[in-house]
Amino acid sequence: MKTNVLVGMWLVLVVLAGCTVAQFPVDESGPAADEEGMGSAALESNLSEGCIGAFDPDVDYFPDKVGPEYAGGWSVTYHGHYKVLTLHNPWRGAEEKFQYLLVQCGAPVPEGYGEIPTIEVPVRSVAALTSTVLPHLHGLGVLERLVAVDRFDYINTMAVREMIDAGELHEAGTGTGVNTEILIDVDPELIITFAYGNLDYDTHPKLIEAGLPVALTAGYMESSPLGRTEWLKVTALFFNQEKRAEAEFGGIATRYAAMAELAAGVETRPTVLVGIARRESWRVPGGNSYFARYIADAGGAYVWGDDESTGSIPLSMENVFEVASDADIWLANTGSWSSAGDILAADERYGSLAAVERGSVYSNNAKVNEWGGNDYWETGVANPDLVLADLIQIFHPDLLPEHEMIWFQQLE
Repeated sequence: MKTNVLVGMWLVLVVLAGCTVAQFPVDESGPAADEEGMGSAALESNLSEGCIGAFDPDVDYFPDKVGPEYAGGWSVTYHGHYKVLTLHNPWRGAEEKFQYLLVQCGAPVPEGYGEIPTIEVPVRSVAALTSTVLPHLHGLGVLERLVAVDRFDYINTMAVREMIDAGELHEAGTGTGVNTEILIDVDPELIITFAYGNLDYDTHPKLIEAGLPVALTAGYMESSPLGRTEWLKVTALFFNQEKRAEAEFGGIATRYAAMAELAAGVETRPTVLVGIARRESWRVPGGNSYFARYIADAGGAYVWGDDESTGSIPLSMENVFEVASDADIWLANTGSWSSAGDILAADERYGSLAAVERGSVYSNNAKVNEWGGNDYWETGVANPDLVLADLIQIFHPDLLPEHEMIWFQQLE
């Protein structure tokens, strides 16, 4: 076992020292008229600044291309001077797809795409009404184009907080309470938000009604950590930053794989319970959910690992206690608990859980700002390799003895 650990640690160090970038096939299908003659001239890289001066229909304006390998909720096709982005599953139970026509600035808008929203790229100004894309903008080197966010209090990304403190950003709100007047005044070329498929909560219908340029992001619908993070590439499409996104994500995926390989050889896997009860209802992650994948890749045995659902499973507190009372580790993942005392104060029945008796209760709230914004849901989503390292540290601390947990903490 010791030899395997040393080999695994060596592998992680090698990966951290230099990452390879995988190249993925991209669907180049499109209207025949757009493919005829394409490729007789070529650019060295995508134009990430400004517009083209003179349009040439024979030029491929997007030599740098991306496509999903882990994500299943989006796809993109390239057609010389424009790209078509398709969101296949924008929210749970969605019966419609969303498409966006991304046209190189300075090139003509192609015909035959009906009412699909058209956005000129590269986008020069953006409003992010979800904090999950803020690490994307930072990693892609386009953060200076950010002009508005949803709520200042939610944000943890240091570079964005500095922009807030400098008075460089506007606060537009979210949901049905979004302030469209602020966004109209700021006039961003793109607004990125997400949706639940519920008119009582969604932001995009009000933005569309106001005639604002909006695009949805739906990384939260993915069933794997890397699938969620791969939505970095979707953000990159709007800025023609495919090459940078490929390199950024390629490094993350390689490091994640090294971490997972390190944990794959463990001899024993601790059993793991997740979540807390809220009003007697305990929603646990499905066995095919992204968090169940985290647990498996970190060398844990998820109590509901045999379940086949990708969403959450609503259970009664009694059901959970019946199945998971002997679980070795409890990942409570609540922002309101900071100590063991908080556990029993919430409900004395928790005291009968084996993990509570052993002091093996953890939560993903180690990085919460003074206003309650949890960085796990921001930079944590963008760095699944480091989240995985946190979980490995909890399940098998001997594998990563030098790692200090970032988002998880033990409730002592």
